[in-house]
This record gives sequence, C-alpha cells and structure tokens, in this order.
Amino acid sequence: MKVLFAGGGTAGHINPAIAVANYICGCEAVSKIKFVGTKEGLETGLVPKSGYPLELIKVHGFDRSLSPKNIKNLLELPGAVHAAKKIIKEFQPDIVVGTGGYVSGPVLYAAAKCKIPTLIHESNAFPGVTTKILAKYVDTVAVGLADAKQYITQAKKIVVTGNPVRPSILSTRRENARRLLKLDERPFILIFGGSLGARDFNKTVVDWISAIAEKNRYNILMGTGKFHQYDDVMARLKKNGINLQKSAGITVSEYIYDMDVALAAADLVISRAGASTLSELTAIGRPAVLVPSPYVTGNHQEHNARAIESGGGAKVILEKDFTPEALSAAVDQIFGDHSKLAKMQEASHKMGIPDATERIYQEIKAIL
Repeated sequence: MKVLFAGGGTAGHINPAIAVANYICGCEAVSKIKFVGTKEGLETGLVPKSGYPLELIKVHGFDRSLSPKNIKNLLELPGAVHAAKKIIKEFQPDIVVGTGGYVSGPVLYAAAKCKIPTLIHESNAFPGVTTKILAKYVDTVAVGLADAKQYITQAKKIVVTGNPVRPSILSTRRENARRLLKLDERPFILIFGGSLGARDFNKTVVDWISAIAEKNRYNILMGTGKFHQYDDVMARLKKNGINLQKSAGITVSEYIYDMDVALAAADLVISRAGASTLSELTAIGRPAVLVPSPYVTGNHQEHNARAIESGGGAKVILEKDFTPEALSAAVDQIFGDHSKLAKMQEASHKMGIPDATERIYQEIKAIL
C-alpha cells in the first residue's frame, strides 16, 4: 500500500498520522509512506525522526479576523494545490490521509480532484475549519469524538474511530508503574499543562500544592513544561515557603518523559484538554480535572473537555475560574468519595477507544 499523509503544525496533528503509518507498516510490510508538511511545523522534526520521508509545500493558515495577511495566504493556495498535485503525481499513492492542520487543505483537495481516494481524521470535538471545508470532497471523515459529527454536515461518510493512542500507554501495567515510581499507598496525582507549559495554569497549581503540602495526603508529579517554566515554578514554590526536599511525595519536573508510566500509575490527572491527552486518559480510564486552554482555535479544548465531563469521566474548570480554592474543592470532592472516583474511572474507560488506530486502518482498507 502506498499512503501519502498530510498533517502538520502541532504534535496533535502529526503524531496520529505517524501512529497510523507505523500501524500500516506493521500490517503490510511492503507499504510505502510519505508525508507532506510545511517548514514551519513540528513535522520537520517529528516525521524524519520516525523514519519517513517528508515533502514540504508553502501554505499558511488563516486568521479568524480580516487582515492583510489573509489575502497573502489566500494567494498562496493555488501554488500549494499545484505543488500537492506534483507530489501526488510523482508518488502515485493509493490513498491520501489528512490528520489536520492547514497543510491538509491543499493536499487532500488536490487528491480529490485527481480522483485519488481520501480520508481525513479530525481529533477534536469541535472540528477545525480545514476539516469542515474538506468534508464534502473526501471519501471519508473519521472523527476522534462522536460530538464532532454534529458540526460536519456535508460529509459523504463519517465514522467515529477515536484518536490513535501510543501502544506503550495501553501496555503499561498500573502495579509495575507505581513500583517504578516508588509510590506509597497515598493517591497519586499527575499534573501537566502541555509540553511547552502553561504559565497561569502552573501558577494556580503551585499555589494549591503550597497550600496542601504539609498535609502529605497525596503523591504528586508535576510537569511544568519547557522554556523557563520550570524555573518560574521552582521560584514560586520557594516564594511560598515550600522546600520540596522536605515535602515527601511531591516531585516537579520540566518534562515527563515516561508519560506511559506516569499515566498508568495515576489515580487522578489534572491537565489541559488536548485531543491526544484525552484519548490516552480515556483509553486507560483515568479520571481528570480538566482546565481547557482558552487560547486555542475555535475554543476546541473546552468542547473536548465538555465531551468527557458529560460522559462522567472528568470535572471541568475553566481557566477564568481556575483558582487554588476551586482546584482544592474539586480534588477533595473526588477523593472524598471512593464511589465517585470509581464511577469516574468507569465512565472514562467507557468513553475510551483503545483500538482507534486499527479502526482508522480498516477505514482506509474499506475505501480502497
């Protein structure tokens, strides 16, 4: 099978494509894979690192307000479609798969016009503009969350597949993870605001940790994010009079490299509400306090978080309401009632789709 993937910008668009590509190669060893992206996106690092060739085209996203930049970006589109057609003609894929980001637009549009089978995967509960536009051109729209279906009205076919989850997340056992992390019998809370961190999120979390540190009720692991976030967090803890060396069970790290282990061991997760994060939480049934970022396109993180909350697997606190007191109340309520915690675990797990990668693969096969 020859598959051309188009997706880029953020890891949330690229990693699902890489996961599907890996799965295809595992099922069909003679498969040939190629990616299309832009030089500005994270795909320039992630795709080659995964061992796949990457072609670059010039295209940019649009602002949601009128601006001169939008006119410039609009004028780029014909050239981007032409470049995509050239890549398609040279590679001659059996199918073109898009996983979001503005680069998917010209590539899947070009493929559809060339009569090449197409599939686009939308990971968020509130679809991006690119997905909405492409829906009427592609053969199949695959969505990560069922809530997304109501916003996609022109699709020829729409299926709920879930979002690909890293195999290590599914295979790591809770008992082994807790032993590796040297945890005692206290509940373990995992906290992270994203790989790059979230300054306001971190401040609230630090002030909450500072308020409860002396009680020693929880094991806590906090990932601060990179680019000086760690230094800011440590400085704020020091300002609050917290010495981590004397606070048993509280660990602060710039980045959580063994996320599979941390998630497997966690009793509760406090995090943002990116689609990939929520797919991993629900795949293994982890309750969460979700604080969706208000700074993302279309406020899609709140849509993601509300979908999990409505299913019973999470408590949502909007950033404007995210205070140490609100966080403390949410955590106390969850751990104060063992039946509630168990119900959240069950509800989260029920919403998870651990075989999402296999489902997407089967949809590709069905199209072909």
